[in-house]
Amino acid sequence: MDILTEDSLLIKNYVSGDEKALEILIAKHNQRLSSFIYSKVNNRDITEDIFQDTFIKVIKTLRRGAYNEEGKFLPWVMRIAHNLIIDHFRKSSRMPMFEGADSFDIFSLIGDDKLNAERQLIKDQIDCDLEVLVAELPADQREVLIMRIYKDMSFKEISENTGVSINTALGRMRYALINLRKIIEQHNIVLTN
Repeated sequence: MDILTEDSLLIKNYVSGDEKALEILIAKHNQRLSSFIYSKVNNRDITEDIFQDTFIKVIKTLRRGAYNEEGKFLPWVMRIAHNLIIDHFRKSSRMPMFEGADSFDIFSLIGDDKLNAERQLIKDQIDCDLEVLVAELPADQREVLIMRIYKDMSFKEISENTGVSINTALGRMRYALINLRKIIEQHNIVLTN
């Protein structure tokens, strides 16, 4: 809760004219955002360009007063960066070039990893959004959900690892999913690709 309050306070201060608040906000999220961008584009210069473009959009949105206070700052910034990464892939020559029109073969495109890059980016963003949402769950529900979904443990194994009955583990999982749906609805997040 402290980190979220801190972000919203920095945003309020920036909107009120405190430029230093924006510097603090950028410095605070610099590493995580840069790493996220770099993991997708694998190029330092492009990472830096997309990072700067991301914060230009953030600044414009904040100055217009169009930032929705209910949303979490970091996931919002990550989504902006994600969209800019997709734009980058669209602009860069994603489609392979061919020597002559006669030699064009549609099957040569099917295995092209670059064509799947956008789909992978969307999946990565969904995973990132989901990670942030799961972090909002109560600790006992989060623990069961992570064990079940990410570690692929059975409810019997979860029960043994957490020291609760299988029914309690099942109940926690059920409440975790119910609460996750509520959080997703509150943030108007669409988790499909």
